[in-house]
Amino acid sequence: MPFKIRYAAFIVHSLSFIVFFSSLSLSAQTDTLRLIFAGDIMGHAPQITSAKNANGQYDYAPCFKYVKPILEGADIAIGNLELTLPGKAPYTGYPMFRSPDALATGLKSAGFDLLVTSNNHSNDAHGLGVVNTIETLRKEGFLQTGTFKNQRDRDALYPLMIYKNGFKIALLNYTYDTNGLPTEAPTIVNRIENKQIAADLAEARARKPHYIIVVMHWGLEYQLTENAVQREQAKFLIQNGADMVIGSHPHVVQPIRMERATMPDGSEKEALVVYSLGNFISNQQQPNTDGGILFQVDLLKRKGSPEVHLGEHGMIPVWRYIHKTAAGKTTFFALPASRVERNGDLVPGMALSAQNAMLKFVEGLRKRVKFKELKL
Repeated sequence: MPFKIRYAAFIVHSLSFIVFFSSLSLSAQTDTLRLIFAGDIMGHAPQITSAKNANGQYDYAPCFKYVKPILEGADIAIGNLELTLPGKAPYTGYPMFRSPDALATGLKSAGFDLLVTSNNHSNDAHGLGVVNTIETLRKEGFLQTGTFKNQRDRDALYPLMIYKNGFKIALLNYTYDTNGLPTEAPTIVNRIENKQIAADLAEARARKPHYIIVVMHWGLEYQLTENAVQREQAKFLIQNGADMVIGSHPHVVQPIRMERATMPDGSEKEALVVYSLGNFISNQQQPNTDGGILFQVDLLKRKGSPEVHLGEHGMIPVWRYIHKTAAGKTTFFALPASRVERNGDLVPGMALSAQNAMLKFVEGLRKRVKFKELKL
C-alpha cells in the first residue's frame, strides 16, 4: 500500500477513535434521569369487581402488563392515586373511592415508584383512610406525598426529596378541594393555598435541589383546554421556583406547553407545563375520558454541575381497554396505543370495534394536543 494511502487510512482511523472516545467521555460526564408521569388512577366499582378472583382475593397485575415495560424503563415512574386504600371492605367506586390494598401491590409490580395522593378524593375513607393509604404505599416501597398522617409526618417528609442518578429533585403536590369532605385531624391533605405553597417552595429552594416539580390537582373536569386560573397558578408556581408543573383532575388530556413567567428580579423563566395527563385507568365513559397520556421526560446535567436541561420529552398515548370473555369476566387494561396500532395481535381477543375506538381516541388526541409523541 502506498505511504500516502496508509497515512490517510491512519488519520481516518485515528479521527474515528477520537470521535468515539469523545462520545464516550461526554456520555460518562452527563447525568440522566428519566421520569414518567401517569394520569389519574381511578377505582370505579366495575374495576374492583373485575379484579376479584374466584377465591375472593384481588389481583390488579393484569391491568398493567402492557404498560409495565414502559414504566420499568423509567428511573422514576409517578402516578396520581385518585382513590383511597381503607384496608378493609366495603370497597366502593364513585363517589367515594375505596379500593383494596391489592391495587398498591399491582401498581408496584407494574413499575410505579412514586404516587401522589393529594386530590379531591383523598378523604373518601376519612382520616383512617388517609392513614392506611399512606402506610400501605410505604409498606409496598413507594415514595408518596401530598397527604400526611400528621404535622410531624409532613414536617419530616415535605417537600419530598428524591435522590437518583446524581440528581436531587424536590417534588410537591396539591389539590383544589376534597369534595367538601373535611380533613380529619391530625391528618393533612395539601390544598392549593398560595401562601402555603409559596412557603413550601421557599423551603424546597433552600434545600438546593437540582430541579423542582409540582404536581397539581386542578382545573375543570372534561374540559379539553386549561382555564385562566390554571394558567395564572402555573405562572405563580414558576415565579416561586417550579421548574416543571404536571396537572391532573380534568380526566381528559389538556395542552402541554412551555410557559413563561417574570421572576422577582425581572428576569424571565420558562418551564414545562402539562396541564392535564387525562386518565391512566378508569371506567369513565364521558367523551375523551377513555384514555390519557404517559408523559416521559429526560433530565440532563453535567456531572458536578447544578444546571439541569430538558432532554428528550414527549407524550405516550394510553387507552383504557375493557376485555370481556365469553363467560362474562372483565379485565381493565391500560394499553400503550402506538404499540397496539403497529401490532393488532398484541392483545389477544381484542375486538375490531375496540381497536377502532382506540384509534378514534388517539387520532383525536393527536389533533388536539399537537405535542411530540415518543416512539416506542
